[in-house]
Amino acid sequence: MLQQIISHTPTYVWAILGLLVYRGVAASRDRAMAARAVFVMPAVMLGLGVHSIAAGFGLASLPGAAWMAGLAAGAAVAWRGAGAVALDRAAGTVLLRGSWAPLLLMLAIFAAKYAFAVALAMQPALRGNLAFALPACAAFGALAGAFLGRPLRVAAALRAAPVGAARVAA
Repeated sequence: MLQQIISHTPTYVWAILGLLVYRGVAASRDRAMAARAVFVMPAVMLGLGVHSIAAGFGLASLPGAAWMAGLAAGAAVAWRGAGAVALDRAAGTVLLRGSWAPLLLMLAIFAAKYAFAVALAMQPALRGNLAFALPACAAFGALAGAFLGRPLRVAAALRAAPVGAARVAA
């Protein structure tokens, strides 16, 4: 059965996995990034999450509410664990410490979405089963929210910076 699942997986899914691994390995090294670049991957992940929940269940539904609650919880936890932000105001960059956490987070999201898609492909009736949808949507929201910790910290640091320096860093 596993071989059948893997063989029916579209090729683009494996390309996405490769991109996520590449981005995760890159995030394991200390680096300086343009302030705006810190927001790109979290925005993409948030957009994909919103689209996925909206298309599958609707945002104005119990699964949509579970996703939003998970998003808030994940963002709150990530905010606490994000640590201090180092801005190089003159260069307009954010200095990021390397971490394997983004890779683990991206792989967790990929694995969860893959398992969710496989489960729905094998048993389409699960889409209407709240006992399945609510915890899954809450987990997806929490994972998406976990991506928001670092960019929220950067936004707070930029906001706290003097007006002239914030323009340079933005």
